[in-house]
Amino acid sequence: MISSVDHIIIAVKDLDQAISDYEKILGITSCWKGKHIELGTKNALFNFENTYLELLSPCDAGPGTEFVNSLLADKGDHLAGIALGTKNIEHTKEALNKNGNAVEIGSGEATNEKDMKIRRWKNIFLPNALSRELFVFIIEHTEGSLPKHESQDSSKVKKLDHVVINTQDADSFISIYRDVYKIRLALDKTIEHWKRRMLFFRTNATTIEVIEEKDKKESADELWGLAWEVDSIEDAHKRLVSNNVEVTPIKEGLKKKTLVATIKSHTCNVPTLLIEHLK
Repeated sequence: MISSVDHIIIAVKDLDQAISDYEKILGITSCWKGKHIELGTKNALFNFENTYLELLSPCDAGPGTEFVNSLLADKGDHLAGIALGTKNIEHTKEALNKNGNAVEIGSGEATNEKDMKIRRWKNIFLPNALSRELFVFIIEHTEGSLPKHESQDSSKVKKLDHVVINTQDADSFISIYRDVYKIRLALDKTIEHWKRRMLFFRTNATTIEVIEEKDKKESADELWGLAWEVDSIEDAHKRLVSNNVEVTPIKEGLKKKTLVATIKSHTCNVPTLLIEHLK
C-alpha cells in the first residue's frame, strides 16, 4: 500500500526566511518555489535521494491558507505533516475502504514560478482513526517531477535518515502503520534507561521513528523532529559554522557506527539532528 515517505512538511510564516535558513542547513538550494492556486498556499521544495522537504506558507485566501494559519497560530513554525507515497492510489482507496475506512480521492496541482512547470497529484486525506489526528495524508504523483538530487559535496545533506513522532500508544501505531499501511516494522524495542519504547517503520530507505512516552503530559501524538544524513559530518559541521548556524560538537550516536550533531538554530523550531553512518 504505502511505498515511501513521499515528503515532509514544515509550516512557516515567512517563506523567504525559511528558504534562506534551510539552504544554510541543507547546503542545497530549493528546486521549486510555487503556489497551490486552489488552496491559497505557497511553498518551496528541497529534493533528496529518498524524499523531499516542503516549506509551506499561507499566501492568498483559500482553505489551505486557513488551515496553515490555524497550525501557525497554535504552534508557530513547526514540523507539521507527513505525506505517505503510494504507487496506485485507486488500489489504496479500495484497501482502506475494505478495512472500514471511508476515504475519497482528491487532486491538486502547483506551478513552479522559476520555470512555470506544473506538477499534479492525487491524494487521500485520512480520517482521524488512521491519521491519529496528525496531518498525515497519502499521495500519488501523476504529472511532472522534481529535479533529481545530485551533489558530490560531502558536506551537503543527501537524504532524510528519519522522522520522529512522539506518542503514548505505540500499539496503535503498529496496528495502523504495519497492519493497514503495510510499512515494515523493523524494530520494536524498549530502552530501559530511557523508559521509552521505540518503533522503527522503514520504507524507501527512510525510517519513521515512533517514541512511546507513557508519562508524556500531552496525550496527543506529536510530529517531533528530523534527522538528516550527510557523507561527512565533519565537513557539514564546518559548513554550518561558517554560515553562522549554531550546532553542537560532533559525538558518537546511540546507534553503532554513527556520528551525530544537533543543529540548534535556523530550523523553524524543528528539533534537528545531523548524522553520518560510518563505513
